[in-house]
Amino acid sequence: MTKASERPTVHLVCNSHIDPVWLWEWEEGAAEAMATFRAAADLCEEFEAFVFNHNEAVLYQWVEQYEPALFARIKRLVRAGRWHIMGGWFLQPDCNMPAGESFVRQILLGKRWFKERFGVDVTTAINFDPFGHSRGLAQILRRSGYDSYVFCRPGLAESRLPAPVFTWVGYDGSEILATLAVAHYNSAPGQARQRVEEWLARSRGERASLLLWGVGNHGGGPSRKDLRDLRQLMRATADCAILHSTPERYVADLRRTRPALPRHAGDLNPWAVGCYTTMSRVKMGHRRLENDLFTAEKLASAAAAQGLLAYPRSELREAARDLAWSEFHDSLPGTSIQAVEESAVRSIDHGLEILARVRARTFFALAAGQRRARPGEFPLLVLNPHPFPVETIVECELQPQWPHKTRGFLEPVLRQGGRTLLVQPEKERCNIDEDHRKRVAFRARLEAGRMNRFDCRLEMRRGAPRRALRARGGRILFRGADLEVVINARTGLIDRCRARGKDVLGKGAFRPLVMQDDADPWGMRVTSFRKRAGAFRLLTRAEARRFSGLPDAALAAVRVIEDGPVQSVVEALFGFGDSFLCQQYKLPRQGTELEVDTRVYWNEKDRLLKLSIPTLLPDAAFRGQTAYGVADLPADGSEAVAQQWVALVSKSANLALTCINNGTYGSDLARGELRLSLLRSPAHAGHPTGPECGIVRRDRFTPRIDQGERVFRFWLNAGPVDDRLESIDREALVKNAPPLALAFFPPGTGRKPRPGALLQDGVVQLAAFKMAEQDDDLILRLFEPTGKARSTTLSLPCCGARTRVRLTPFEIRTLRFSRRTRRFVETDLLEEPLAADTR
Repeated sequence: MTKASERPTVHLVCNSHIDPVWLWEWEEGAAEAMATFRAAADLCEEFEAFVFNHNEAVLYQWVEQYEPALFARIKRLVRAGRWHIMGGWFLQPDCNMPAGESFVRQILLGKRWFKERFGVDVTTAINFDPFGHSRGLAQILRRSGYDSYVFCRPGLAESRLPAPVFTWVGYDGSEILATLAVAHYNSAPGQARQRVEEWLARSRGERASLLLWGVGNHGGGPSRKDLRDLRQLMRATADCAILHSTPERYVADLRRTRPALPRHAGDLNPWAVGCYTTMSRVKMGHRRLENDLFTAEKLASAAAAQGLLAYPRSELREAARDLAWSEFHDSLPGTSIQAVEESAVRSIDHGLEILARVRARTFFALAAGQRRARPGEFPLLVLNPHPFPVETIVECELQPQWPHKTRGFLEPVLRQGGRTLLVQPEKERCNIDEDHRKRVAFRARLEAGRMNRFDCRLEMRRGAPRRALRARGGRILFRGADLEVVINARTGLIDRCRARGKDVLGKGAFRPLVMQDDADPWGMRVTSFRKRAGAFRLLTRAEARRFSGLPDAALAAVRVIEDGPVQSVVEALFGFGDSFLCQQYKLPRQGTELEVDTRVYWNEKDRLLKLSIPTLLPDAAFRGQTAYGVADLPADGSEAVAQQWVALVSKSANLALTCINNGTYGSDLARGELRLSLLRSPAHAGHPTGPECGIVRRDRFTPRIDQGERVFRFWLNAGPVDDRLESIDREALVKNAPPLALAFFPPGTGRKPRPGALLQDGVVQLAAFKMAEQDDDLILRLFEPTGKARSTTLSLPCCGARTRVRLTPFEIRTLRFSRRTRRFVETDLLEEPLAADTR
């Protein structure tokens, strides 16, 4: 007979997966959370050995707010060990698209709340339902007090995992014990015993195994029948211990029985690749909210540290909660009903409005000490929120005292200190057909962390500047100091792009391609979108006039719309089926960065829109930014997920082509052709149910996702591999969190503030600069983004302090600075003193 201590153990982790929103709105999610938790509490009190597990702080917060008596019962059960706080996050987010710092906030919001309300910590993270997981999570988890992780997707057949249980190795070498719950997280009502019996037959020989059970998705959890059946099975099974358990007990048993595990140094992808593109409004709003939050924190911290304003802690926390809510794994991926999409957009807009007000308050506070304007002078103040200098084209509008209606043109003249800068007027955002308002564009080098001042005057000229750039011989040839671009006037596409003498793009670049697709927002049955259904074509002159709303204008479909000493802008109009597209190429007079703005009016169904960029790098490796790391992406045409940038890297040619975006995540690469995914057109929550079943009803009209107007921005650059890869992370940050420019007449009072935080090197990122959660210490989080060991000097001019920081490849380091003791202390991501086993 097998000794009891040697018997295999099956750890039954009863849970009830509750999507706060999905096929229902949040009010129904809250109602289901209360009903499920109430039933689970009854069963915990009735069945002595039973333990119920549940995660997601947002659900508990609803119970605390709407049914406080039930919340009190749960607190008693937690103290008694009958109810287990699982996971510890705010909710189960998408685990590919949020920035690394957004994951930190998910954990910070959840873990701190559970500690305050229940006095517990959690060491096993869980994300049962999300559709893939970034490798960057391994380090984030480790530095947040976790030692293990449980997930359900992707399965073994869809991934390169070595086994269901393995050591997950992060970009920096961090290690987490990871478990793929191969039987998934749900069980059918009343069939828990059958599920366990099937698992026993399947897991023979495993000394410690994990089985999730409980009715889920819309809540439900266990039933009395299930618990009675399981009690009988436990008594009848002699060769295996079947326990009501927790993830932490399972992990402890697993470490004891399996000290050596296979290792996996990669992400946990792919699954449902359509999620990288579906529901673009939510994705782009989420990206903006991320960057606005982290920027507002940095500016407010700099201002508060110098006594210019009170730190807006409650407002920033509310915006952080809006951000965390928007990341839910059926909201950010775009797999919910339309009402949930609208709710997510409202939540994002709520956070953005809060941050806009915080940003304005800090901007005006940091404008202190600026002298008053001289007569006829328009001060343009540009606040660089970053801890490093930024060279960029600044665009800003100003309002003359009175509209100019006589002959002539008011031309801007710009000075900084004693220097006159190149500046050009461009079309303002309003549409008033007179010289009523001014929009200026100028290239500037912005000092790190400071308010930068430029003074503009308007001088009368006989007429507006003429555009020298035009089409000749069927092409538009642009030559800047470092960039040469040829735009085909017959196709509207780029036929040549030469950066500092090196050709980098093939002919026909930025062609909008239309790919075959279906109504499934997940894309759960595909791994790529490579079958072409067609391509957008250049509009005829008549079509271009009609689309532009100018039936009587002599309008070509490709034309130069801005041209000056700073940049030229070429516009091209395209059409396909019921859709139209306006593409603008912004060509700088200095530098090699090409900006492409794509405005789409999308009305296709079961189609996906990609932007094709053929390159002259056929052997290039494909890389992309992920959460606190850089992922190696597939170069075989499979759909890949990345965050603010992707790169094609050719070591043989010592050339890298980088592409920054402002809110897209999907792309693919094959044979040197990069295809950026812009839009899909599936049905809301259109779930495939079988090969014989369709997705949408055949007897009525079904609204589709992402119909209508959407605007995308991309920035391409090329250069030597090391230079590009060391620059791209900061460049992408600046594009997604641009300097703040405003025409403002300062009162001339106060003293000029000092910068908040500065970094001495050219690579390391300051991912967070904020006040601590529980006091007025400053929290500074640094990240090494290239995979090379580095050191930098972090200085706080606002506090008169500095320290030298060394980082290993891809390392995250968090420092707490006390303004009272003037000391830096290293912490974990939860702002607690660093434990030895978190590094």
